[in-house]
Amino acid sequence: MAERQFMQHTDLAPFARALPGGRQLTGFERLTGGSKKGVYRLALDDGSSVVLYAWSAAENYWTDNSVDPRDPFAEGSGLDLLEAASRALTEAGARAPALLLVDRSQSLYPADIAIVEDLRGGTLEAMIARDADAAAAPLHAVGAMLNGMARYRGPRLGKVAAAVSGQAPQDRRAEQIVLDQGLAHLASVAAKVPELGLARERIDAALRELHARVRPRDWYSLIHGELGADHVMLDDEGRPVIIDVEGVMLFDAEWEHAFTRMRFGNSYEMLGIDVELDPSRMALYELARSLSLVEGPLRILETDFPDRDFMRGIVNWHTGKVLRLSGADP
Repeated sequence: MAERQFMQHTDLAPFARALPGGRQLTGFERLTGGSKKGVYRLALDDGSSVVLYAWSAAENYWTDNSVDPRDPFAEGSGLDLLEAASRALTEAGARAPALLLVDRSQSLYPADIAIVEDLRGGTLEAMIARDADAAAAPLHAVGAMLNGMARYRGPRLGKVAAAVSGQAPQDRRAEQIVLDQGLAHLASVAAKVPELGLARERIDAALRELHARVRPRDWYSLIHGELGADHVMLDDEGRPVIIDVEGVMLFDAEWEHAFTRMRFGNSYEMLGIDVELDPSRMALYELARSLSLVEGPLRILETDFPDRDFMRGIVNWHTGKVLRLSGADP
Protein backbone atom coordinates (compact mmCIF):
# COMPACT_ATOMS: atom_id res chain seq x y z
CA MET A 1 0.00 0.00 0.00
CA ALA A 2 1.36 3.42 -0.96
CA GLU A 3 2.41 5.69 1.88
CA ARG A 4 -0.32 8.13 2.88
CA GLN A 5 0.45 11.78 2.20
CA PHE A 6 -0.95 14.17 4.80
CA MET A 7 -1.23 17.96 4.70
CA GLN A 8 1.88 20.02 5.41
CA HIS A 9 2.52 23.67 6.27
CA THR A 10 2.44 24.77 2.63
CA ASP A 11 -0.96 23.07 2.18
CA LEU A 12 -2.48 24.56 5.31
CA ALA A 13 -1.17 28.14 5.14
CA PRO A 14 -3.57 29.27 2.36
CA PHE A 15 -6.55 28.31 4.49
CA ALA A 16 -5.26 30.39 7.38
CA ARG A 17 -4.99 33.35 5.01
CA ALA A 18 -8.56 32.71 3.82
CA LEU A 19 -9.96 33.17 7.33
CA PRO A 20 -11.59 36.50 8.23
CA GLY A 21 -8.76 38.95 8.88
CA GLY A 22 -6.29 36.99 6.75
CA ARG A 23 -4.34 35.12 9.40
CA GLN A 24 -0.82 33.70 9.09
CA LEU A 25 -0.10 30.08 10.00
CA THR A 26 2.56 29.81 12.71
CA GLY A 27 2.32 26.08 13.37
CA PHE A 28 0.10 23.03 13.06
CA GLU A 29 -0.59 19.65 14.59
CA ARG A 30 -2.26 16.67 12.93
CA LEU A 31 -4.70 15.26 15.46
CA THR A 32 -4.86 11.47 15.53
CA GLY A 33 -7.78 9.14 16.12
CA GLY A 34 -9.96 9.92 13.11
CA SER A 35 -10.50 7.31 10.41
CA LYS A 36 -12.55 9.16 7.75
CA LYS A 37 -11.07 12.65 7.50
CA GLY A 38 -7.94 14.55 8.44
CA VAL A 39 -8.12 16.80 11.48
CA TYR A 40 -5.50 19.52 12.01
CA ARG A 41 -5.08 22.17 14.69
CA LEU A 42 -3.76 25.39 13.16
CA ALA A 43 -1.89 27.93 15.29
CA LEU A 44 -2.40 31.49 14.02
CA ASP A 45 -0.35 34.66 14.28
CA ASP A 46 -2.81 36.37 16.63
CA GLY A 47 -2.28 33.66 19.25
CA SER A 48 -5.55 31.88 18.51
CA SER A 49 -6.09 28.47 16.96
CA VAL A 50 -8.68 26.76 14.79
CA VAL A 51 -9.34 23.21 13.63
CA LEU A 52 -9.31 22.21 9.97
CA TYR A 53 -11.11 19.17 8.53
CA ALA A 54 -9.93 17.67 5.24
CA TRP A 55 -11.97 15.02 3.43
CA SER A 56 -9.30 13.46 1.23
CA ALA A 57 -8.60 9.88 0.15
CA ALA A 58 -5.30 9.90 2.03
CA GLU A 59 -7.10 10.58 5.32
CA ASN A 60 -9.83 7.93 4.85
CA TYR A 61 -9.03 4.46 6.21
CA TRP A 62 -12.36 2.92 5.23
CA THR A 63 -12.20 0.74 2.12
CA ASP A 64 -15.94 0.81 1.33
CA ASN A 65 -17.12 4.37 0.76
CA SER A 66 -20.25 3.63 -1.26
CA VAL A 67 -23.21 5.78 -0.27
CA ASP A 68 -26.80 4.54 -0.31
CA PRO A 69 -29.20 7.39 0.62
CA ARG A 70 -31.70 4.79 1.87
CA ASP A 71 -29.21 3.52 4.45
CA PRO A 72 -28.90 5.83 7.47
CA PHE A 73 -25.81 3.89 8.54
CA ALA A 74 -23.98 4.44 5.24
CA GLU A 75 -20.85 6.58 5.02
CA GLY A 76 -21.20 9.31 7.61
CA SER A 77 -18.56 11.77 6.52
CA GLY A 78 -18.49 14.80 4.27
CA LEU A 79 -18.87 18.56 4.18
CA ASP A 80 -22.56 18.53 3.18
CA LEU A 81 -23.34 16.26 6.13
CA LEU A 82 -21.39 18.51 8.50
CA GLU A 83 -23.28 21.63 7.45
CA ALA A 84 -26.74 20.01 7.59
CA ALA A 85 -26.02 18.36 10.93
CA SER A 86 -24.78 21.61 12.47
CA ARG A 87 -27.98 23.40 11.45
CA ALA A 88 -30.25 20.65 12.79
CA LEU A 89 -28.40 20.44 16.10
CA THR A 90 -28.76 24.19 16.57
CA GLU A 91 -32.51 23.91 15.89
CA ALA A 92 -32.75 21.18 18.55
CA GLY A 93 -30.91 23.29 21.13
CA ALA A 94 -27.60 21.44 20.92
CA ARG A 95 -24.22 23.03 20.26
CA ALA A 96 -21.74 21.89 17.59
CA PRO A 97 -18.42 23.59 16.75
CA ALA A 98 -18.99 26.90 14.95
CA LEU A 99 -18.18 26.78 11.24
CA LEU A 100 -15.68 29.51 10.34
CA LEU A 101 -14.82 28.62 6.74
CA VAL A 102 -16.09 26.19 4.11
CA ASP A 103 -14.26 25.48 0.84
CA ARG A 104 -15.59 23.07 -1.77
CA SER A 105 -13.60 24.57 -4.65
CA GLN A 106 -10.55 22.31 -4.18
CA SER A 107 -8.56 25.16 -5.74
CA LEU A 108 -6.22 25.40 -2.74
CA TYR A 109 -6.05 21.67 -1.96
CA PRO A 110 -7.65 18.58 -3.58
CA ALA A 111 -10.22 17.98 -0.84
CA ASP A 112 -13.31 19.56 0.66
CA ILE A 113 -12.24 21.69 3.61
CA ALA A 114 -13.97 23.11 6.68
CA ILE A 115 -12.50 25.18 9.49
CA VAL A 116 -14.24 25.23 12.85
CA GLU A 117 -13.65 26.80 16.24
CA ASP A 118 -10.96 25.15 18.34
CA LEU A 119 -12.17 23.83 21.67
CA ARG A 120 -9.27 23.71 24.12
CA GLY A 121 -11.02 22.72 27.34
CA GLY A 122 -10.41 19.01 26.80
CA THR A 123 -12.96 16.24 26.51
CA LEU A 124 -15.79 15.65 28.92
CA GLU A 125 -14.43 12.12 29.24
CA ALA A 126 -11.14 13.47 30.63
CA MET A 127 -12.97 15.76 33.06
CA ILE A 128 -15.09 12.88 34.37
CA ALA A 129 -11.94 10.85 35.00
CA ARG A 130 -10.18 13.79 36.65
CA ASP A 131 -12.97 15.28 38.76
CA ALA A 132 -16.43 13.70 38.63
CA ASP A 133 -17.93 16.48 40.78
CA ALA A 134 -16.69 19.20 38.43
CA ALA A 135 -18.18 17.27 35.52
CA ALA A 136 -21.71 17.47 36.97
CA ALA A 137 -22.62 20.77 35.29
CA PRO A 138 -21.43 19.89 31.77
CA LEU A 139 -23.01 16.44 32.09
CA HIS A 140 -26.34 18.06 32.90
CA ALA A 141 -25.91 20.41 29.93
CA VAL A 142 -25.23 17.46 27.61
CA GLY A 143 -28.34 15.77 28.99
CA ALA A 144 -30.39 18.86 28.16
CA MET A 145 -29.06 18.71 24.59
CA LEU A 146 -29.94 15.01 24.33
CA ASN A 147 -33.44 15.68 25.67
CA GLY A 148 -33.94 18.39 23.05
CA MET A 149 -32.67 16.11 20.30
CA ALA A 150 -34.97 13.28 21.41
CA ARG A 151 -37.97 15.65 21.28
CA TYR A 152 -37.02 16.87 17.81
CA ARG A 153 -39.45 15.34 15.31
CA GLY A 154 -38.87 14.28 11.74
CA PRO A 155 -41.33 12.42 9.48
CA ARG A 156 -38.69 10.30 7.75
CA LEU A 157 -35.44 8.70 8.82
CA GLY A 158 -31.97 9.11 7.38
CA LYS A 159 -28.96 11.40 7.48
CA VAL A 160 -30.25 14.92 8.04
CA ALA A 161 -29.19 16.28 4.65
CA ALA A 162 -30.89 13.42 2.78
CA ALA A 163 -33.98 13.24 4.99
CA VAL A 164 -34.74 16.96 4.79
CA SER A 165 -34.27 17.05 1.00
CA GLY A 166 -36.38 13.93 0.45
CA GLN A 167 -33.40 12.00 -0.95
CA ALA A 168 -33.68 9.21 1.63
CA PRO A 169 -36.68 7.13 0.52
CA GLN A 170 -37.51 4.38 3.00
CA ASP A 171 -39.60 1.24 2.83
CA ARG A 172 -38.30 -0.03 6.18
CA ARG A 173 -38.85 1.19 9.72
CA ALA A 174 -35.91 1.88 12.01
CA GLU A 175 -36.23 -1.39 13.90
CA GLN A 176 -36.21 -3.38 10.63
CA ILE A 177 -33.10 -1.54 9.45
CA VAL A 178 -31.40 -2.36 12.75
CA LEU A 179 -32.39 -6.04 12.50
CA ASP A 180 -31.18 -6.30 8.91
CA GLN A 181 -27.90 -4.66 9.80
CA GLY A 182 -27.50 -6.82 12.90
CA LEU A 183 -27.99 -10.02 10.90
CA ALA A 184 -25.52 -8.84 8.24
CA HIS A 185 -22.96 -7.95 10.89
CA LEU A 186 -23.48 -11.32 12.56
CA ALA A 187 -22.81 -13.12 9.28
CA SER A 188 -19.60 -11.15 8.87
CA VAL A 189 -18.20 -11.48 12.38
CA ALA A 190 -19.19 -15.14 12.78
CA ALA A 191 -16.65 -15.95 10.08
CA LYS A 192 -13.90 -14.01 11.84
CA VAL A 193 -14.47 -14.46 15.59
CA PRO A 194 -14.60 -18.13 16.67
CA GLU A 195 -16.73 -17.48 19.78
CA LEU A 196 -19.37 -15.71 17.72
CA GLY A 197 -19.26 -18.34 15.01
CA LEU A 198 -20.06 -21.05 17.55
CA ALA A 199 -22.93 -18.97 18.99
CA ARG A 200 -24.29 -17.71 15.67
CA GLU A 201 -27.64 -19.53 15.82
CA ARG A 202 -28.38 -18.29 19.35
CA ILE A 203 -27.43 -14.71 18.49
CA ASP A 204 -29.53 -14.83 15.31
CA ALA A 205 -32.53 -16.06 17.31
CA ALA A 206 -32.03 -13.36 19.96
CA LEU A 207 -32.04 -10.60 17.34
CA ARG A 208 -35.26 -11.88 15.79
CA GLU A 209 -36.96 -12.39 19.16
CA LEU A 210 -36.11 -8.88 20.32
CA HIS A 211 -37.26 -7.38 17.02
CA ALA A 212 -40.62 -9.16 17.30
CA ARG A 213 -41.33 -7.34 20.57
CA VAL A 214 -40.95 -3.84 19.08
CA ARG A 215 -44.17 -1.97 18.32
CA PRO A 216 -44.30 0.32 15.23
CA ARG A 217 -43.68 4.07 15.50
CA ASP A 218 -44.20 6.77 12.87
CA TRP A 219 -41.80 9.53 13.91
CA TYR A 220 -38.06 10.00 14.39
CA SER A 221 -35.79 12.00 16.66
CA LEU A 222 -32.48 13.73 16.00
CA ILE A 223 -29.51 11.62 17.08
CA HIS A 224 -25.74 11.96 16.97
CA GLY A 225 -25.23 8.23 16.55
CA GLU A 226 -21.99 7.80 18.52
CA LEU A 227 -22.28 10.19 21.42
CA GLY A 228 -19.95 9.30 24.23
CA ALA A 229 -18.10 11.61 26.60
CA ASP A 230 -15.16 11.46 24.17
CA HIS A 231 -17.36 13.17 21.57
CA VAL A 232 -18.01 16.14 23.83
CA MET A 233 -15.42 18.90 24.05
CA LEU A 234 -15.41 21.78 26.51
CA ASP A 235 -14.88 25.40 25.55
CA ASP A 236 -12.76 27.84 27.57
CA GLU A 237 -15.65 28.38 29.99
CA GLY A 238 -16.29 24.67 30.51
CA ARG A 239 -19.42 24.53 28.36
CA PRO A 240 -19.94 21.32 26.36
CA VAL A 241 -19.89 21.13 22.57
CA ILE A 242 -20.80 18.00 20.60
CA ILE A 243 -18.16 17.08 18.01
CA ASP A 244 -17.91 14.64 15.07
CA VAL A 245 -21.43 15.51 14.02
CA GLU A 246 -21.46 14.37 10.37
CA GLY A 247 -23.33 11.18 11.24
CA VAL A 248 -26.25 13.08 12.80
CA MET A 249 -29.51 11.59 11.54
CA LEU A 250 -33.22 11.28 12.08
CA PHE A 251 -33.74 7.91 13.74
CA ASP A 252 -34.98 6.34 16.98
CA ALA A 253 -33.67 8.03 20.12
CA GLU A 254 -33.16 4.54 21.56
CA TRP A 255 -30.38 3.91 19.02
CA GLU A 256 -28.57 6.91 20.48
CA HIS A 257 -29.11 5.92 24.08
CA ALA A 258 -28.12 2.28 23.57
CA PHE A 259 -24.67 3.70 22.77
CA THR A 260 -24.66 6.69 25.12
CA ARG A 261 -25.64 4.62 28.15
CA MET A 262 -22.78 2.23 27.41
CA ARG A 263 -20.18 4.95 26.79
CA PHE A 264 -21.10 7.20 29.72
CA GLY A 265 -21.30 4.25 32.11
CA ASN A 266 -21.84 5.35 35.70
CA SER A 267 -22.12 8.97 34.56
CA TYR A 268 -25.19 8.30 32.41
CA GLU A 269 -27.62 8.97 35.28
CA MET A 270 -26.03 12.40 35.77
CA LEU A 271 -27.23 13.43 32.31
CA GLY A 272 -30.77 13.75 33.66
CA ILE A 273 -32.49 12.16 30.67
CA ASP A 274 -36.22 12.85 31.03
CA VAL A 275 -37.60 11.48 27.75
CA GLU A 276 -39.33 8.11 27.63
CA LEU A 277 -37.29 5.36 25.98
CA ASP A 278 -38.94 2.15 24.78
CA PRO A 279 -37.42 -0.85 26.65
CA SER A 280 -38.07 -3.22 23.73
CA ARG A 281 -36.20 -0.99 21.29
CA MET A 282 -33.40 -0.52 23.80
CA ALA A 283 -32.93 -4.29 24.17
CA LEU A 284 -32.74 -4.87 20.40
CA TYR A 285 -30.55 -1.86 19.79
CA GLU A 286 -28.05 -2.70 22.53
CA LEU A 287 -27.39 -6.12 21.01
CA ALA A 288 -27.19 -4.73 17.47
CA ARG A 289 -24.91 -1.94 18.67
CA SER A 290 -22.41 -4.39 20.11
CA LEU A 291 -22.43 -6.44 16.91
CA SER A 292 -21.66 -3.27 14.94
CA LEU A 293 -18.81 -2.53 17.34
CA VAL A 294 -17.28 -5.88 16.51
CA GLU A 295 -17.84 -5.68 12.76
CA GLY A 296 -16.62 -2.11 12.21
CA PRO A 297 -13.29 -2.40 14.06
CA LEU A 298 -12.61 -5.74 12.35
CA ARG A 299 -12.89 -3.98 8.98
CA ILE A 300 -10.61 -1.21 10.18
CA LEU A 301 -8.07 -3.85 11.27
CA GLU A 302 -7.92 -5.02 7.65
CA THR A 303 -6.44 -1.63 6.70
CA ASP A 304 -3.26 0.15 7.80
CA PHE A 305 -5.01 2.00 10.64
CA PRO A 306 -2.22 2.67 13.18
CA ASP A 307 -3.81 2.13 16.62
CA ARG A 308 -4.43 -1.59 16.25
CA ASP A 309 -4.44 -2.47 19.95
CA PHE A 310 -7.23 0.03 20.54
CA MET A 311 -9.38 -1.48 17.79
CA ARG A 312 -8.67 -5.03 18.94
CA GLY A 313 -9.72 -4.06 22.46
CA ILE A 314 -13.08 -2.82 21.15
CA VAL A 315 -13.60 -6.10 19.27
CA ASN A 316 -12.83 -8.21 22.33
CA TRP A 317 -15.00 -6.21 24.72
CA HIS A 318 -18.04 -6.21 22.46
CA THR A 319 -17.63 -9.88 21.58
CA GLY A 320 -18.18 -10.62 25.25
CA LYS A 321 -21.14 -8.26 25.41
CA VAL A 322 -22.82 -9.85 22.37
CA LEU A 323 -22.53 -13.26 24.02
CA ARG A 324 -24.02 -11.93 27.27
CA LEU A 325 -26.90 -10.01 25.71
CA SER A 326 -27.90 -12.91 23.47
CA GLY A 327 -27.80 -15.47 26.26
CA ALA A 328 -24.98 -17.32 24.51
CA ASP A 329 -22.42 -16.65 27.23
CA PRO A 330 -21.49 -20.05 28.73
